[in-house]
Amino acid sequence: MVVRFFPFSAVIRAILSNRTMHWMEMEKDELEKQYSPSRWSHRMAADDVIKAHVKALKEGTERARSLAQTLIDVPYGEGDGEKLDVYIPRTNSLDVNLVIYIHGGYWQFLSKEESGFMAVPLIDKDVVVVAVGYDIAPKGNMDLMVSQVRRSVASVIQQYSHIRGLYLCGHSAGAHLAAMVLSTDWSQYSVTPDIRGAFLVSGIYDLLPILSTYVNEPLKMTEEVAVRNSPSKLVPQLKLSSSGCQIVVAVAQNDSPEFRKQSEEYYKTLEAAGLNVTMEDVANTDHFNIIEQLVDGDYHLTKLLLKMMGKS
Repeated sequence: MVVRFFPFSAVIRAILSNRTMHWMEMEKDELEKQYSPSRWSHRMAADDVIKAHVKALKEGTERARSLAQTLIDVPYGEGDGEKLDVYIPRTNSLDVNLVIYIHGGYWQFLSKEESGFMAVPLIDKDVVVVAVGYDIAPKGNMDLMVSQVRRSVASVIQQYSHIRGLYLCGHSAGAHLAAMVLSTDWSQYSVTPDIRGAFLVSGIYDLLPILSTYVNEPLKMTEEVAVRNSPSKLVPQLKLSSSGCQIVVAVAQNDSPEFRKQSEEYYKTLEAAGLNVTMEDVANTDHFNIIEQLVDGDYHLTKLLLKMMGKS
């Protein structure tokens, strides 16, 4: 019998390689790579995928504006950035569903101006789409952005009280903000929204891992701010506020391991709390085209949203 002895450090490396490394064990370079979605696309180079993403969202939004009746820059607060764009079907019926879309961009890019694209397949189904504007960093900090999206939902409820059903959709940072909406203590507001469904697409639900990355440079979050704005820490409040909501946690096949882990762990936490939640691992997508394809009525997530509304 041959006995082989391995250096202790080699044993540790072997153990670590056989399990998913926790973000606290990662070197800064690796952590930043994990939280750089553009570096994980299989379709094109990092810079190119971001340019293509912005182009796709703009073209989709322009198309939506040509198809729908629109109300642009509807205020929901007093701030310059506190405005909504509303995409209205050409119908006389007041009995319509309404989807509020919260854009991504790592809380520091994009705007409502590129955020009407998902209205394209929904207009013909008599669904109103509202794109929310909020003050991205550095003008806005995390507490302000969360407050703004919550107030935007309250404003929509007040202005469109006759709607049949209210739904949320958010992508990336927008999925984080949508999850924070679901975790709102509405006693501070003049309404209690009945949110029937929420699509959280490739989101971040624990902000602590990004504190020491480039993402936090314009946000300037402290650990205290990150904790109070992490949906993963607020599931008890979500259960109180949104227990009747059907939640879809969606993640791209080619999202980074950390992004996938964020979605999987948040899904498991919601499921363990007894909430109505499903997980969608969307094949042949990356962090960007998983949301871009909502412009297509035949796309898996579009059909899932329509089915949720009873419009399949």
